Amino acid sequence: MPFVLQTVFALPLRALTWLGSQGTRGVAAVVFVAAAVPPLGALLRPYITEAILVLLCISFMRVDLASLYGHLRRPALIATATAWTTMGVPLIVGLIIYATGLNDRSPGLSVALMLQSMASPMMASPALAALMGLDATLVLVTLVTSTALVPFTASLFASLFLDGMLSVTPATLGLKLLGILAASLLAATLIRWVFGAKAIQRHRKPIDGFNIIILLIFAAAIMGDVVNDLVAQPVFTISLAALSFAIYFTLLAVTTLLFRRIGYERALALGLMVSQRNLGLMLAATAGALPPTTWLYFAMTQFPIHLAPYMLTPIARRFTARADAAAASSTTQGVRP
Repeated sequence: MPFVLQTVFALPLRALTWLGSQGTRGVAAVVFVAAAVPPLGALLRPYITEAILVLLCISFMRVDLASLYGHLRRPALIATATAWTTMGVPLIVGLIIYATGLNDRSPGLSVALMLQSMASPMMASPALAALMGLDATLVLVTLVTSTALVPFTASLFASLFLDGMLSVTPATLGLKLLGILAASLLAATLIRWVFGAKAIQRHRKPIDGFNIIILLIFAAAIMGDVVNDLVAQPVFTISLAALSFAIYFTLLAVTTLLFRRIGYERALALGLMVSQRNLGLMLAATAGALPPTTWLYFAMTQFPIHLAPYMLTPIARRFTARADAAAASSTTQGVRP
């Protein structure tokens, strides 16, 4: 390759590698950049579906098939975690909305909460778990099984709790979700076939950096002009932000406690996955035809989604260190004469 072309390709590769090395700090910075540059949101909003497809493709592309098969040979934990995130969470949220009459008092917010609960976990969850030192493979396997089921579970819960409140029918919602997932899986399979799994692993850092850029595109598109919303209706906007943090950490805490018997470090990994809902997938499936309150709530959810991994990393490392120490102690006692 000519020297000039090598230089042209080397500079962006170095930039992506540096960005990917920032880890959770880079993910956290995304939300502030998106909020600080409102014109970026207006420019990128038409490309939400494309951003979601790329994020899904990157995640499917990086699946470790050997680890995936290993976890699937022990299906009890995976089945329980999958049932909790795809069935338990939306059922509980739907019943709370129905019991409180939120559908009548604030239809836009009830749509937002139901779509959030019905969504599969974020495809970036395994990468975030790995950055935090948690069991990324467990997250990945549960993510794959949950994502495979979401076209069917989402259409079920949409018909139960959102009938007539969406621009698409529950059946259409399920079909669109299935199409988006199938297209991204096909693209990822082609990329793995052309470049190989070893090349993908070798370029992990620049791929992480590219992933952060796509996260920025998505965050900017979904957040829009939140600064104007904050100025125009500060109490309402701050209330939605507080609600998004409360729901995020409630899902995280409840899931961690439910699965604590497998060890707090692994339970925290599942809690991270369950609290990181793939709202973009729902936006893509509904073509963004949602009430303004739904859009604003989705914008507010970007703050806990991007900030929590950075905030939780010290706790995750403490749990992991405790688990490693326990395992080392057990091994020492096992070899003692």
